[in-house]
Amino acid sequence: MVGFDAKNKTNLDSKYKCSECSLILRDPVQLTACGHRLCQSCFLNQNQTLMPCSECHMQTPKAQILIDRAFKSEMQALPIICSYYDWTDTLQNYEEHLQQLHQHLIANESQQTKLSIEEKTVFGVVEGVNENLDILIQNLASSEENINDIPCISYDGTLTWKITGFTGKMLDAQSERQTSIYSPPFYSSPTGYKMRARLYLHGDGNARKTHMSLFFVLMLGPYDAILKFPFNYKVIFCLYDQTPQQRHIIDSFRPDIKSNSFQRPRSEMNIASGIPKFVSLGMIQQEGNPYVKEDTMFIKIMVDFGDMPKTLLPYALSLNPGLPMHVQQSMVKEEHNKRLLNKRKTS
Repeated sequence: MVGFDAKNKTNLDSKYKCSECSLILRDPVQLTACGHRLCQSCFLNQNQTLMPCSECHMQTPKAQILIDRAFKSEMQALPIICSYYDWTDTLQNYEEHLQQLHQHLIANESQQTKLSIEEKTVFGVVEGVNENLDILIQNLASSEENINDIPCISYDGTLTWKITGFTGKMLDAQSERQTSIYSPPFYSSPTGYKMRARLYLHGDGNARKTHMSLFFVLMLGPYDAILKFPFNYKVIFCLYDQTPQQRHIIDSFRPDIKSNSFQRPRSEMNIASGIPKFVSLGMIQQEGNPYVKEDTMFIKIMVDFGDMPKTLLPYALSLNPGLPMHVQQSMVKEEHNKRLLNKRKTS
């Protein structure tokens, strides 16, 4: 993965740009012979024992090229304007922003790179085509590796969100370095609502420092013009107990149709709305709790389009998540009918 692109990269001091890819430095390393810096990935793509600097052409032995953590730390406060949309923040938050909101554009860039490779292969337009192809293939491999890390997108109104590195994320939330994290987007159907969850690990508002807050977010979707708004379907949250006891924490809410949160989105995301006091911090921070195992937590978000009775939620969420959704729905329906039959027999 090469450096970061941004609308304001030309306005930044040249010391913050990679001497190899000319983008904003990503994980900078320093050439000790001349002091210039480049991205760690740009450095790793080089096979020479002596690394020539693209700016001054001085050569540095590979063994003397240093990872510059102090400089990376200095860069975190750089102002950044997103290269895709009108988003302004610091470099510290930019990579997460790109991953959360522009995954499809990253995928598109990968495809464009691939097409560029094919054109150069067929027509031999560029001089020194073999050397250029090597560079393009390396860039394509980096982009495809990034795409492969993107979780599979759900189109059935449910998302099982795997949150890794829980301890580090909780520390970030406690110190207010990053108070909230977003889930990957998911959809109600291939032509349906686009949604995601927002999690405040150390709580939000009145719930800060006492509870984990979990919210639902409507996003700007490609089919909003033909969908019905306000969005008024029940939203269910489940924090998985990762032991055989399956004492999942389940809560749900029905949208307030007067709230702007559930109207048709006019910007990238509506204001998040949900359950501020989803689960107490004491419960998930105690040692040996069943909800965080191997520094990982699983949360399920489910939009209920069929108005499932609340008494059925524990059963529905105890089903094997590995089963196809239509199989789970069939089992829930069967269980519902069974309970109705038993109720009639006893009445």
